[in-house]
Amino acid sequence: MLESQPMRLFIPIAILTVLLVTAPSARACGACGCTLHSDWATQGYATQPGFRFDLRYDYFNQDQLRSGTRPVDRGSFAIPNEWELQEKTINRNLTATLDYSPSADWGVTLLVPIFNRYHATIAPGDTDPSFSKGNGLGDVRVLGRYQGFSDDHSFGVQFGVKLPTGGTKQNFNAGAEAGMPLDAGLQLGTGTTDLLLGCYAFGELAADWGMFGQVLFQKPTGEKEGFKPGDGLNANFGVRYSGFARVTPHLQVNVRAEGRESGVNADVENSGATLVYLSPGLTFNVSQRFQVYAFAQVPVAQRVTGLQIEPRWSASLGMHWTF
Repeated sequence: MLESQPMRLFIPIAILTVLLVTAPSARACGACGCTLHSDWATQGYATQPGFRFDLRYDYFNQDQLRSGTRPVDRGSFAIPNEWELQEKTINRNLTATLDYSPSADWGVTLLVPIFNRYHATIAPGDTDPSFSKGNGLGDVRVLGRYQGFSDDHSFGVQFGVKLPTGGTKQNFNAGAEAGMPLDAGLQLGTGTTDLLLGCYAFGELAADWGMFGQVLFQKPTGEKEGFKPGDGLNANFGVRYSGFARVTPHLQVNVRAEGRESGVNADVENSGATLVYLSPGLTFNVSQRFQVYAFAQVPVAQRVTGLQIEPRWSASLGMHWTF
């Protein structure tokens, strides 16, 4: 039955997430991205043939310096210092997503990110800050799916690739380090081709109540100029209430983890985190084929290695068309 099958399918997903949260993990100091899962925010995973298009804007300001599970006072560090003291990274990102399902069993998704990123930091040994501004194409993702395991198509697997389409040659444009290469983890792209593999499940909890769970693993296959990002894993869980005619409230829990960077140009000591977010949101059904949505995202648990900056909150706005 639809009500019981997703619950059984969530057991392995939940186990993966528990292992993810409790295991040592990491995230590059500058490799950042909103963890919100918007595929299900509108109509759910597509089970009908056809095209769908989604356009989403994400804003988050990484300005809280953290170490371990706690915030750190920048004033407690002497200047100059042997550590890099990051001040802020402001992200204004736009993601265009085109999805196509030739049948109810199969589908493919193309995700194209455009990044706008401002970064300020005090490099080791410097007394004055350095600044960078990056604008342009990020790393494109192509993600296929198969969900023909049951008649209701409530469980599926995902497989694909992240392509090295984002730039990796950006320099600091002002300040003490002007003209010097920007950290590899802060470039618009990682320079690597990554494999993607995941699974998801969705269904009904009760009348007018739906739920979903998704886990996606990311594995870089090589390095670029002495830099290799760590393995990554996203886990997302959500519920929504569809009893209103025009508005659908949502609540998600989003978990993000990455293994440490490696290579001679990696910031190994300051890469590493497990991050858990709570994300309430609303979808507005403008018509049967067009929806707009808005989400806020707040951290509920953070664990970082070394010194890193994390956002205190983030916001996402999007539009979704079904053709």
